[in-house]
Amino acid sequence: MARPDKVAAVEEIADKFRSSNAAVVTSYTGLTVAQLKQLRRSLGENAQYAVVKNTLTKIAANEAGIQLDEHLVGSTAVAFVTGDPVTAAKSLRDFAKENPSLVIKGGVLDGKALSADEIKKLADLESREVLLAKLAGAMKGKQSQAASLFQALPSKLVRTVDALRDKVEQGGAGTPAPVEAEAAE
Repeated sequence: MARPDKVAAVEEIADKFRSSNAAVVTSYTGLTVAQLKQLRRSLGENAQYAVVKNTLTKIAANEAGIQLDEHLVGSTAVAFVTGDPVTAAKSLRDFAKENPSLVIKGGVLDGKALSADEIKKLADLESREVLLAKLAGAMKGKQSQAASLFQALPSKLVRTVDALRDKVEQGGAGTPAPVEAEAAE
């Protein structure tokens, strides 16, 4: 029979999996309490770093519909990301560079399992805000190009009509002959 405290712990971990955009599984063996505190601070408010029991986490992950069994071996901690996954992945990667005891094992992003290499690739991406700013800049540039194109068409038409009118008024070559003159011949 399951103990109530373990049932509550499984439910809490499963809720964290369901409410987060991403989760990164790490090994923390060799890190001091001060280093773990520093890591939690570096993740900021968008992620919660929790040391977890493998058995309870496997059960919670399965309840949440996530497969992490191969990553839940040895000492395990999970970073539950509720904000931008790229920012959290960068923080973990940077901390792991300074503290080789932190090892990224894998994780999950929007229900899809990720390997450690995929998380490192995610960390190499630009943040969401930078990507949105680039998209907005590109869209603004395209809009100004379209506006100038649409503005150029009517003005070109007016210039062409004015040139044809001037040519006709001057009796320029290429003007059509009157219909009556063709009928008389």
